[in-house]
Amino acid sequence: MSKLLLKSLLISPAVVGAALALGTNGVQAANKANSLTVESQVTTEAAPLQAVPVKTIAIAAAPTAQEVKDTPVFSTEMGSSLGEGTSLTLKADTLVPKVGVPEAETKIAQAVPSASDNSQLLNQIQRYGKEGSNSQDQVTSVSQLRDVSPGDWAYEALRSLVERYGCIAGYPNRTFRGNRATTRYEFAAGLNACLNQIERLIAASTADFITREDLETLQRLIQEFEAELATLGARVDNLEGRVAFLEDHQFSTTTKLEGEVIFALTNNFGDFGEDDNNQVVFGDRVRLVLDTSFTGEDSLVTRLSAGNLNAFTAGGEITPELTQTFNTEIDGTGDGNDIGVDWLAYYGDIPIGPFGQVSTYIAAFGGRHDDYVPTLNPYFQDFDGGSGSLSTFSQQNPIYRIGGGAGLGVSFQLGLLESVIGPSTITLGYLAGNASDPDEGAGLFNGDYSALGQLNFNVNDRIGVGFTYVHGFHKEESAIFSKGAGTDGIVGTRAANLNQEALLASRLNDSADKVTNSYGAELAFRLTDKISFSGFFNYTDVIVIGEGGGEIWSYGGGLAFPDFGKEGSVLGFFGGAV
Repeated sequence: MSKLLLKSLLISPAVVGAALALGTNGVQAANKANSLTVESQVTTEAAPLQAVPVKTIAIAAAPTAQEVKDTPVFSTEMGSSLGEGTSLTLKADTLVPKVGVPEAETKIAQAVPSASDNSQLLNQIQRYGKEGSNSQDQVTSVSQLRDVSPGDWAYEALRSLVERYGCIAGYPNRTFRGNRATTRYEFAAGLNACLNQIERLIAASTADFITREDLETLQRLIQEFEAELATLGARVDNLEGRVAFLEDHQFSTTTKLEGEVIFALTNNFGDFGEDDNNQVVFGDRVRLVLDTSFTGEDSLVTRLSAGNLNAFTAGGEITPELTQTFNTEIDGTGDGNDIGVDWLAYYGDIPIGPFGQVSTYIAAFGGRHDDYVPTLNPYFQDFDGGSGSLSTFSQQNPIYRIGGGAGLGVSFQLGLLESVIGPSTITLGYLAGNASDPDEGAGLFNGDYSALGQLNFNVNDRIGVGFTYVHGFHKEESAIFSKGAGTDGIVGTRAANLNQEALLASRLNDSADKVTNSYGAELAFRLTDKISFSGFFNYTDVIVIGEGGGEIWSYGGGLAFPDFGKEGSVLGFFGGAV
């Protein structure tokens, strides 16, 4: 029977088709009883098509020797008579009688391709022999598809897993878009999400919820998309590496623009004698702040300012004068709305391990001590802006107005004391009023300067306490509380500032320099979420070089009601003296 089949195959592909059509049932039965293995030795050599002898073919599963008689006929009984472990070796050069097929006439349609030149014939025989044994092999493999469409078994399998285990949430607009084709890599990403979800369910001891059919489906999907899953993992690893590199080497500058405009209708009232030239005025003050960050944790501040509101003047030589936060003398700009840079500074943090971090402040122009040190006067302090107190006196303790200009400030967080007394800092700073002037008696160390030291700590989240010391040197033309610029003080009387006019009025040498040592204390107490109290005390010892000395006392306190009437508004009362 096997000789007949083999020779028929060599005669013509048409005969092969006829023989296989007759012997289908027998081959299927044989496949069920024994596995059929075809081993061939093929020599590939380029040559024209011609009939050549075929090498020996060994058939692992074959009928018994008793059944190899005469000319066999294909039948369904053939497979049942096969014995396990029997084999039969057939020679290809033996002539095979023609298969008895009544309606079919055997003809040679074309020359048989050489087995040594083309292995497609044996592959075709092997494929025909296995036909019907596994219906899944007839389905197009998903790995052969460019995209995965809703009609593919893999698509439906994944969709079933998604619906059962909720492993894909959908798009940001809460749509799943399940009727659209996906690329193989998109499909692999969804498959990976389902893998992770099922792993979590198994780890959570909910394995009974997962069926064997789902696991088998998942295993087949993994095999079909093995290459895409590996590629997806490699791509994710590459992206993570690139992101880490960019984070380590980033230099992205981001600048934010903030602005503030104040329109002021103002007047002062009092008996100032014949020199009273104060009238009702209306004016403006504009600030534009450029806040630039290089690392996301630092800040370079460039502030532009313009305005036309001068401070009110007062008659007499030592009478007090009122300075408001929007007056142009504070910014050092003129009164004609001429725009100019009134503050340029840089902020940055340096970590120091278990001790916390060091906050640094570098001012190139217009620096003030309250730029880097806590003033403990909430709701009233806003850096002379438009959302806090109108009076410069009630903004902060006058001790912070001693000196200013260019310099450095550092704050050390006391991490070791935080567990005992709450967040605490030690702040040190140095500012020079004429730091950019190279003339004699000026510069960073020979002109006006002030050095600050402050200890600040908190008791729970309601009480803040600060103790401050400032040492200052002031040239003859400079006022004490002038933040390092100007002949008039920003707060206090002319007598308290001891400028040249005050020295003359006191019959002192108007060319005398001054040295000050100031001691201050600040307190902030949040009584409730709607009531806050703050206050300060300051003592300044003044030495007028060559003339003697004096004392300056100042104090103040205020009560604030945040969110009064509506959220964001503040009602405040403040009083004091300097």
